[in-house]
Amino acid sequence: MSEPHVVIVGGGFSGTAVAIHLLREAARPLRISIIEPRHALGLGVAYSATDPAHRINVPAARMQLAGDDDGAFDRWYRRYGDFPQDPQALLADGSVYPQRGAFGRYLQATLTAEARAHRGRVVHLQDRAVGWQDGRVVTEKGERLLPDSLVLAISHPPPQLPGAVCELAAHPRLIANPWQSGALAAIPASARVAIMGTALSMGDVVASLERLGHQGEIIAFSRHGLLSRPNAPINLPKWTADYLAGTLRQRLARIRQDIRRAAEQGLPWQVVLDTVRSQGQAIWQQMSETEKRQFLRHLRRFWDVHRYRIAPQVSQAIAARQRAGLLRVQAARLNAVTAEGDALRLQLQPRGGQPQFETVDYLVLTTGPAHSQLISSQPFFRALEQAGMIRADALGMGIEVDAQSQPAGSTLPIWVAGPAARGRFGELMGLPQVADHAQQVAQSVLERLDCRQLALS
Repeated sequence: MSEPHVVIVGGGFSGTAVAIHLLREAARPLRISIIEPRHALGLGVAYSATDPAHRINVPAARMQLAGDDDGAFDRWYRRYGDFPQDPQALLADGSVYPQRGAFGRYLQATLTAEARAHRGRVVHLQDRAVGWQDGRVVTEKGERLLPDSLVLAISHPPPQLPGAVCELAAHPRLIANPWQSGALAAIPASARVAIMGTALSMGDVVASLERLGHQGEIIAFSRHGLLSRPNAPINLPKWTADYLAGTLRQRLARIRQDIRRAAEQGLPWQVVLDTVRSQGQAIWQQMSETEKRQFLRHLRRFWDVHRYRIAPQVSQAIAARQRAGLLRVQAARLNAVTAEGDALRLQLQPRGGQPQFETVDYLVLTTGPAHSQLISSQPFFRALEQAGMIRADALGMGIEVDAQSQPAGSTLPIWVAGPAARGRFGELMGLPQVADHAQQVAQSVLERLDCRQLALS
């Protein structure tokens, strides 16, 4: 019998982690094809960053694949990574915050080692999946792959251009994709810059501008003006609590009470939120549809800036700018943008205030992926939707899946790995949860393949 063929569409963290677990846990050799347009696997949106100012936002000691020993990546980074050439990665408490590309290289090395150890065949097709015909994945370059199992690991659609700037989409001073190589390099040191968005990506832009020697004024704005919070020192005691019972309001009240109790014990709020995060998937799946919608509408923005924290090096760059009066963060929405020669004139609507106008040299967008547009953003996903194999989840978070992370209603061997399944699982953006989910998807794929083998034998 030929080797089972697993096709993974998307070779970022989720897709690469699924491949690693398939190799580790399969009882027989597999043939794995990963369709990923980037030049290397394991990079994705997060770990393809090339700017040395862009750092992993948690200590390396907290990053590893499911089932690995604690600190696996930290040890690899100190031994094989660029740790000796990056003294800024090391903090006074002994923790390291590597440049983001380092974790992508770690995933590549792990995948190569697992393929060699388990006699698996892993092929990286530097291509894009664009169609589905006769049970085959069709790629942009004309490949037609017949999978025994198909894993969808594309999780982050591109940001959606805000309506207020659509007419200026081609303006040279509008930077819609600041992660594109060299996108910020042309900004003069004295330029006045506006950044739309105030969370993690805004921090990346500020850190990049700082590295490039920018000394001009920056105004960052979002509807609520919330900045991502910093991490706490490592090696703090774990907070023991159970948030698995009660209504959304009751859980929130208990969390706030525990944050006060932690402060009385000299502990930061992060220890409480880390415990909430560890129970996040169970909490989400216990919530009613009404509570989920309430959370997304009213609480998610506050959860995100506390849950998805900022690297200390980036936090220091932001704080230094604010102390120098060169960074102003504002709660405001963008009403309109007009071009005035090379400059851009922004009309902002502050919360509870009168409209104000800001003239800037550049406008940088950091509004984040448009997750509600995931299916429409990918031709392959549109083809699967037209074939009735996937559909958007009701909350606009990605693809609707069942408890095994298979598309709801589909009878074919298809799985969704990573944040695209978070409408079902909830806490599925941070690395620990995505890593665990990748292992669970791999195990489900292997169980299905084993059942198929028994049926054919």
